[in-house]
Parts: sequence; structure tokens; C-alpha cells
Amino acid sequence: MPSDKYLRYGRPTPPADVNQEFMTVQETAYVLGCSVDTIHARLNELKLKSKIGRRVMTSKADRTRIHAAGRKPRRKSRPVQLATAA
Repeated sequence: MPSDKYLRYGRPTPPADVNQEFMTVQETAYVLGCSVDTIHARLNELKLKSKIGRRVMTSKADRTRIHAAGRKPRRKSRPVQLATAA
């Protein structure tokens, strides 16, 4: 059973207005269709941090950067070469 803290802060929640200027991490996760942990990881990657003890809020520009960071092309692996019989 999930803890009360997870139910409150660990789940994406729908925002009152999808186009509002500032959103919480939970609302941002809902809008971008990913988990709250993913949003926190991308915030750390982009060095978008808040002051300790304050709620993390994202602006429209932040959400655009977070979305773009998640769309980086993946490195393609090299094709496997099969051993040929000599």
C-alpha cells in the first residue's frame, strides 16, 4: 500500500488550467505524461532548482526545456556481426 506522502507528492495530478504560467512538479508530470521522478531527474539535468523548503514550480519556458530534454535522440547500437564459417 502506498504511503500518504507518495499519494500526495509522488503522483501526477491534473492542473486547474493546462496553459497556466506556473505549475507544480506533479502538475508538470501530468501535462508531459511522465512520472514525478522523471521530472525531478530532468530538473537536475537542466540545473533548474528551487530553494530548499520551497515548492518546486515550473514555468512555461521550464516545461518546454524539460520536454525537449526528454526528446534527445537515443544512441543507436552497432549492428551485431555474426561469425561466418570459414
